[in-house]
Amino acid sequence: MEPTLNRPLRRNFMKGLLGSTSFWLASGNAHWAEALAAEAAAHPYQPVFFNGPEYQFLEAACERLFPGDHNGPGAKALGVAEFIDRQMQTPYAHGENWYMSGPFQQGPANLGYQLPFVPRDLYRKGITGVEHYARQQYGKDFAALSALHQDELLTALEGGSVQLGEIPGRVFFEQLRTNTLEGAFADPLYGGNRGLGGWLMLGFPGARADFMDWVNQEGASYPIGPVSISGETA
Repeated sequence: MEPTLNRPLRRNFMKGLLGSTSFWLASGNAHWAEALAAEAAAHPYQPVFFNGPEYQFLEAACERLFPGDHNGPGAKALGVAEFIDRQMQTPYAHGENWYMSGPFQQGPANLGYQLPFVPRDLYRKGITGVEHYARQQYGKDFAALSALHQDELLTALEGGSVQLGEIPGRVFFEQLRTNTLEGAFADPLYGGNRGLGGWLMLGFPGARADFMDWVNQEGASYPIGPVSISGETA
């Protein structure tokens, strides 16, 4: 049976963003994805926050959440894990602007985030918990599992049936999914969206000063490639 976790996320997400906007032909997407993968292999990123096994998990899990397919490159080719590692060095990851005083009381969603862990803690503790669960259930680390078993584990996290020590599996899953999508579509200046591949999938102009001539033209293809804040173009 074909793994199913990525299908609703990737297809529905892309459909919602693209609407009827024209974008690459499938053959062009494949060539671009291959080029991004080759670039990543030629210039491998050395993580700063995550250790080797943690980074392997991150690359594998992000790829299952945002896999490469006929629409374009997946999380690994887009450098999503690099984006997340870079984010771990920011004030956001340290929770510098978060209110972190107790008590922490689990309850309705309107109570907001109710854990004493900033993003750096969520990742470190969450990955440890996932790997323990993977070895217990399947006898292997997450990155060594088949795509089917990886999807089963991620689906269990999303559904809330797995507790990762002090962290609910669903909380960790939402953190990972949110950062995965950010890494795929944020400006390349922040480490993800390598080669502007995420924006090319959407036909998004990026940081161009003026693209108002193409706003609200349903079905029209934007004729100029995207540009990053740094000036990088596709």
